[in-house]
Amino acid sequence: MSSKQTARLKRRLAAIPKKVREAVQPALIKSGDELVDRMRQLAPKDTHALANSIVATPPGQATPAYSQPGGSRVAAENQVLVTAGNADVRYPHLVEYGSVNAAAQPYFWPAYRLNRKRIADRVKRAMRKAIREAK
Repeated sequence: MSSKQTARLKRRLAAIPKKVREAVQPALIKSGDELVDRMRQLAPKDTHALANSIVATPPGQATPAYSQPGGSRVAAENQVLVTAGNADVRYPHLVEYGSVNAAAQPYFWPAYRLNRKRIADRVKRAMRKAIREAK
């Protein structure tokens, strides 16, 4: 994404009324929890450590250290971050994509692809409802 596109996106997000952003947060959190459940269902259960490391981070909170993708970061007010891994489980990417010694056992992206439309529809419904109520 270029800096012009990023700036344009930031302006558009800032233009969304605060009440609409607040009304969408429960839908985001519910969607994040639903995605976590699906990922845990698909994750290999050798020791259950990987499945237990998959978490949804609500707005304003920090993801676990060493989580995939991207390590620790703070979720913005309109984000729920779903991550796999923590300080004890530092191999989620090796399970997802495989390695020289182990075949891939995808769980992260298949769960996302299965839920992406449902999540987008839920968030859109919450936004439309908040906009209707604000009028």
